[in-house]
Amino acid sequence: MAEVLALIDYGAGNLHSVANALKAAGAEGVQVTSDPDVVRAADRIVLPGVGSFKACAEGLRAIPHLVEAMTERVLIGAAPFLGICVGMQLLASRGVEHGVTPGLDWIGGEVRLIERTDPAIKIPHMGWNDVIVRPHAPLLEAGEAYFLHSYHFVPEDGHHALAMTDHGGGLVAAVGRDTILGVQFHPEKSQAYGLALLRAFLEWKP
Repeated sequence: MAEVLALIDYGAGNLHSVANALKAAGAEGVQVTSDPDVVRAADRIVLPGVGSFKACAEGLRAIPHLVEAMTERVLIGAAPFLGICVGMQLLASRGVEHGVTPGLDWIGGEVRLIERTDPAIKIPHMGWNDVIVRPHAPLLEAGEAYFLHSYHFVPEDGHHALAMTDHGGGLVAAVGRDTILGVQFHPEKSQAYGLALLRAFLEWKP
């Protein structure tokens, strides 16, 4: 029986592209959903996200009981979870884009504007860049991925940073703990590298 993968629909993700990439990676039971009951019963959960931290956080919380269902399934039920781009940033305690907005607080930290330390460095950080994987990271391999972001995740505990990239200085490319993984880059736009990550996530049994 195919696993059910809940791809969270809260009006703030490029769902069609992510769903197609998951299917290309081998996922059969992809359900694009905002239904808390579907989320509670899912085998795996993917939270995409594009736009501002504030808009995404507010959009997620605007759907009754959705955050509670995700929290139950992931933090208590230990379902594997993948956050993509702003979906990864929402794992943080808070974001400071357009004012301070609470995140899910699943991984302590703050989402801040990328500091322009070099005038030649462009913000947003856009395009292909190296993913430098730390030794304790599950699933991830070194390679090149596609990034598009102006804000970055600064974890309180450096051990939660699973991979880095360099854009005028080190930026966190992936965070994680337990059954939770978040990536700042877009696997659905990262060609073979992104598909390999999604395949690894679909097979992950943490």
